[in-house]
This record gives sequence, C-alpha cells and structure tokens, in this order.
Amino acid sequence: MRSAVGGHVSGHGEPDVAQQGFDVADAAPLLLDPQGVVTSWTGPAERLLGYTAAEAVGGKLSDLLTAENAERVPDLVGHCRADDGWAGLMTARHRDGHPVPVMVRVLQTVKPRGRSSLLVLLSELAGPPGWDMSRTMLEQMVAGSAIGLAIVDTDLRYVWSNPALEQFGGGPAQQRLGLRFADVQPGLDAEAVEAQMRHVLETGERVTGFEHIGQARSAPLRETAYMLSFIRLEDDRGHPMGVYYSVVDITDRHRARQRLALLDRAGRHIGRTLDVMHTAQELADVAVPELADFVTVDLLETVLRGAEPPPGPLAETDSVPLRRAGHRSVYEDLPRTVQDIGTPVSYLPGSPPVRCLATGRSWRQEQLDPLALEWAESTPGRREATFLELGLQSVMIVPIRARGVTLGVTIFFRRRRDPFREDDLNLAEDLVSRAAVCVDNARRYTRERHAALALQRSLLPLRLPEQDAVEVAACYRPADELTGLGGDWYDLIPLPGARVALVVGEVPGHGIDAAAAMGRLRTAVRTLAALDLPPEEVLAHLDDLVARSAREEGSDPVGTYGQAVGSGCLYVIYDPVDGRCAMAAAGHPAPALVSPDGTAGFVELPAGPPLGVGGSPFEARELSLAEGSTLALHTDGLLTDTETGSTAGGQDRLRQALQGAAPSLETLCRTVTDALVPTRPYDDVALLLARTRLLDAGQVAFWDLPTDPAAVAEARRTATRQLGRWGLDELVFTTELIVSELVTNAIRYATGPVRLRLIRERALVCEVYDGGATTPHLRHPRAMDEGGRGLLLVSQLAQQWGTRFVPDGKVIWAEQSLTSPDDPLFG
Repeated sequence: MRSAVGGHVSGHGEPDVAQQGFDVADAAPLLLDPQGVVTSWTGPAERLLGYTAAEAVGGKLSDLLTAENAERVPDLVGHCRADDGWAGLMTARHRDGHPVPVMVRVLQTVKPRGRSSLLVLLSELAGPPGWDMSRTMLEQMVAGSAIGLAIVDTDLRYVWSNPALEQFGGGPAQQRLGLRFADVQPGLDAEAVEAQMRHVLETGERVTGFEHIGQARSAPLRETAYMLSFIRLEDDRGHPMGVYYSVVDITDRHRARQRLALLDRAGRHIGRTLDVMHTAQELADVAVPELADFVTVDLLETVLRGAEPPPGPLAETDSVPLRRAGHRSVYEDLPRTVQDIGTPVSYLPGSPPVRCLATGRSWRQEQLDPLALEWAESTPGRREATFLELGLQSVMIVPIRARGVTLGVTIFFRRRRDPFREDDLNLAEDLVSRAAVCVDNARRYTRERHAALALQRSLLPLRLPEQDAVEVAACYRPADELTGLGGDWYDLIPLPGARVALVVGEVPGHGIDAAAAMGRLRTAVRTLAALDLPPEEVLAHLDDLVARSAREEGSDPVGTYGQAVGSGCLYVIYDPVDGRCAMAAAGHPAPALVSPDGTAGFVELPAGPPLGVGGSPFEARELSLAEGSTLALHTDGLLTDTETGSTAGGQDRLRQALQGAAPSLETLCRTVTDALVPTRPYDDVALLLARTRLLDAGQVAFWDLPTDPAAVAEARRTATRQLGRWGLDELVFTTELIVSELVTNAIRYATGPVRLRLIRERALVCEVYDGGATTPHLRHPRAMDEGGRGLLLVSQLAQQWGTRFVPDGKVIWAEQSLTSPDDPLFG
C-alpha cells in the first residue's frame, strides 16, 4: 500500500485525490516555511479553525492537526519540497477541540530572492465530496441546465443568468444585464415577484415553490405558469450581495390541475337534480368562463320528453329537431343572439353542428371565418349575424353521447385571442361525457317518472264522481317523491238509493310494488261495492280475497313489502235520505268527525285486524250525522311525526288542524295537509274529506203497501201522481211497469210488510222493500212460457237494477237516468 504522501490510498481508506481538481474559491490559505512552521495566517483560516493570527503564526502545522495526522506532516513537507505538491484528506483540530475534516492542498512557492515556502489551502468537508468541482465544471452545469437560473443584485438588477432563462423570453444574458424583472417580463406580475426577492434579501429566508401565472414574452397569447425559488447570496461576513433564483415552466402541470379542478367541479355541480333542462344548464355554467366564453347546449326534443332518441344514425342533410336546454356567456352582448331556454333550435343541413350530431365526433376550429354566417337557421324578425359581428374567434363542437346514443350537441366559443387547442378539446370531451351520463340519467328518470305517474293516475280516481250525498275534497302525497308512487288510496263510489261509499286504504311499503298491490285492492273494493254489501261484509270478503291471493302467490307473512297482506282499509256508507252512516275498519285509524259548529273529534270505531291476517270478525258502527258534518278519512301517514316516525300525538295534531270555522272543503284539505305533512313525508298520505248533505223532503216519497194483489194498481197510480208533481211525466210509462213488476213480486213471493219508495236525485230510484231473504234471479223465459218475464222487463226498462239486504229483509231497486242514457249513475 502506497503512502498517503504519494497521493494514493492511505491506511485510512482515503481516495486518490492528488490528481483531482481543487476549487480555491472557498479555501482558507496559509503559508509554511520549509520546516513546516506557520509564517502567514488569514481570515478564512481563522474562521475555519478558530485560531487567531497571534496564536497560529510561529507554531507548526502539526500542532493544528490531530495526533494521527500530525505524524504525517514531516514526510508531507519533505515530499512537497522535492515535488510539485500534494493533495489529500486530513483532520484538523479546532481551537475548541472538535475535529474538522478538511481537504488539504500544498503547493511550493518561490520568492524573488530564491527563498521557498509552502502554500497550504484548507477546504472544509461539510458534506459529500464537492471539493473537486472546479469553476469550469460548475459553469458547465449551470450552462447546460434546463432550469432558468439568474442572479440579481441588491437593487434587483440582473448581474448574471444562464442560457436556459432565454426560453422564457427577454433576450440573451447580455441584454438582461442591469435590467429589472419588470423590464424583461412586462406580461407577468413583476411586483409580486420582486416582493419575494425583497423578502429574501431582508430576512435571509429562502422561498421555494412560488407559483406565478401570466403571459410571458415567449408565449404572449397563452397563459403560462412558472415555479420560482429564491435564495439570498452573502459575502464572507454574511452581508447580502443579491438573490439567486431559478425558474421552471409548470404550464403543463398548471393546466392539468385546472383540468382536474374543472372536472371535479363538474362532478359536484352537474347532475345534482334529475331534471334534463337543469342538468344541461349546469353543464353550461361549469364550462364558462374556465373553458369557454360562450356555451350553448341543445338537446333532441325526444330527450326532453324522456323518450328514446330516434334509432339509426342521422344524416348530415337531415333537419334535426333540437331545443335550447342551456346557455351561458361571459359577455352581456352575446345573449342577444341566443335562443331562449326551451325554444326550438334548428341548424342548417351540412353545418358543423349537424355533422357532429350525425357522426358522433367532435370538431374544432382554431380560427373561425369572420365573414361566415352563424349556423343556426334564421327565424322571422331576426337578422343573421356573422362571426365577426359576434366577435367569436374559435369554436369546439362536442356531441352529447351516453351509452352509445347521441342526445344533443354542446358548442363552445371563445372571443379571446388564445384559440382552442387539442388539449382544450380533450377537456371539453371529458366534461361533456360526464354531463352526458347525467343528462341520460335525467332522461331515463323523466321517462320512468312519466310512466309511474301514468300508473298512479290510472290507479287513483282522476276526479271524484259527481253526486248529491256529500261534498268531497281529497289530497294524496307519496313518500317516494322520485316516482310519485305509493300504496295509499282513496275512493268515492256512488251506490244505489243516492248513497255513497267512502273508502281510504293503504298497502305496506312505497313505490311501484305497493302501487300495484293498491291497484288490485282498489279494484276489489269497487267490485265488492257493486254488490251493495254492508261495510263489515265488504271487509270480510276483501280479507278472504287478500288471504287467498297470498296463499296462491306464496307471499311471506304480514309486513311483506309491496304485498296486500297487512293492508288497512276504512269503508264508510252514507245515506243522504236520513243521514245514517255505517262504517267498518280493517287495521286502519278511525276517521275524524267535525260537527257543523266546528268541533272536531274522532269516531269510536272498533279496530279490526289488517287484511289477510285473520282474527276477530269485523264490526260496523252506525251513527246519524247532521247535515254539514265533515268526515275526515285518512291514512296513518297523516298522523306520523316526520322526525320520530311515531303516530303518538297524531290525533291531537289532526284535531287542532280541523278545529274551528270550516272554510271551503278544498281549502281545508290543503291546510290540513300542509300543516301536518312536510314536502317529503315519512309515509304515504291520503286524506278524503266528505261534508254531508241531506236530500230535501220533497225528493223522497214512500208508501207502505198491504200484501194484497189489489195494491199493485194503487201503487202504480200513486207513483204516477208523484212523478207528475216532480215533472217527470216522460217517465210515467216505464215507472208504472217497473213498480208493477217489483211490487207484484214482493207480494207474491215475500213475507212481511211491503214498502215502495221513490227518490229523485240525479236519477229516479224506485225501491221496493219486503221481509224476504231470497234473492230474485233474472230468467230468460222461452217463447211459450207464461211467466218469468218480470225482472227481464225491469232490466230492459231501467238503466240499472239490483238487490241489497237490510237487517230485516231486502230491497229491490231500479234506477232510471234523469240525464243522458249513456251517463254512468254509480261506480
């Protein structure tokens, strides 16, 4: 192993440094005589090792080194006297005792009189070996760097810059000398940049990652972004000499951040609703002004209706029916040429918008022909404008496509001198593609909602039938506001004898399943109502029907979502002749009753089990209602607290809402619903208000008849006289025949008293009561049969006829219309 004096690896593993470069810029020099005694000391040496000149001069170099290195000094001095010099690593000893690793270079000097001495250069090794970077190497590094570098003095004037700084504009380094930042880059915010420089000069704090955005001289028409870092330069005494700064072009990164920010904002602001028009306007709002100065969004008319777009590709020569769904402009004068939201828009065949609709591909033009006319077809009273008149410079057209279907087109315009570039088109396509999915979702929702509303309208009465028994008003509010579907329903069914049935019911759950189950129940109730059964029997039959259907369909137990099992129903029959009211409930809350003086309460009604569950039989309650009383039939959603989901206290809230002076029934219905039900109720809500009426005594006539066949003729004469008093002479002939046949059958086949009653309401009702319990059947006699034609004759003369049973007998009735023969009398 060679000696360290020779410059080769020593026993301590020093690298061979004899031939490596040594930059004296930061070295501390001192002089030795030929015996290794210090003859001259310098300020840098004092700062490096801590010894003053008085302490160091006259002492040996070995006294300044650690013991291990001091042993090497005699050989080193002898070698340097005989050779050109030496370079290597040593460890010096600081005045306070701590070791100082240094790079040492020793050179022989010759004085004018021939006396020689040794020049020692000490350079501290504070980190990785940087001692071998000569000035030439450093200049090569900064000259070849792609990062712009510059130094300004304390007056912030350029004193040096590397060639890479020229890429940002401002000329070569020689032209910058003596200029300030504002003189070199007038398109950037020089005040902000120089403020950072002054801060660094004053505080010594380095600033890194300062981002600056503006128009540099190298790209005056395009917004560019730069990242600058500033470091203060100091002399040996720590006094500031200037600022060294670096510049990196981060325009691509800045534009990528802008793009991501715009797409992020689009994700948060587009598609917040399921309204097609609102979604299209959100697309225009997001794109302006970050991407474009003026944006229009046009959708196919079929999309706005929620329908499927036309199949097959469009032709460039087609006239495409579009509607303006959204637009946004930075400038106030551009909207003067814009179609209003919702108005039809038509583009000229073969124009770029139609071409994009037909091909499904985007189109961009950096510079519009200033003399070309706009592409939209002119409308009466509106002059076509050129792009020069509109001030539009550049355009992008992006078709709105989702799931392989073209829904419309979005047009982006710019007035600024910076035209749309390829990356702008890519951004616009990403933006529109995201919005297109939202538009298509809104279109599908519109279609499904229209279908759901059509289903709901078909399941609920479009309008309640006109009748004279009660004044009615109804309100329905579903919990599922997206579909508008629910399982609650209400109905009013005219019954024979001027009576009406009032029905309110609910099916467990919400949505389309509950609505379908509700539709089946409502149809079943109307069918059972046609049998003219008492309320408790209607519910009993309905209960059997639900239980049987559940068994046949294999449904789960009570509470199955969307199934009729567990449903509730309230069935009420009101007779306006005598004000009698009968009602029964199956798993349903009792109705509220408001007396004519405004006092509100609730009917004490036995609570039967829900439908299809089984249990105790249903019980009916009968009561007499004064004219002007109001029945409030409702589902339990009206009693439910929206926060807790509990019905506790619901009856008290409803009583307070109904209490007091009675306004119009429609107003009362809205007032009660708004007071108890929020916009989005916890449960479906149905409310049916019925204000009772009584028929005038002159509208009803009745007679008790003896069970003598001779009474038939008297019954005909009595009925004829009554029709004369009512002015219904045109019905005398048919009424005589009907009365004759019904009274004859009652006297011949029934037992007990017989009663004839005529009611003049919207129809003429003829009723015959007897004490029999058998139901008459319509027969179709043969030509030679002597009897059996009575009820057949009645069925031909009357618009409707039927039988209903009462506690002590039955009533056979027949109705004749007083309006048109085609008008339905009851459900």
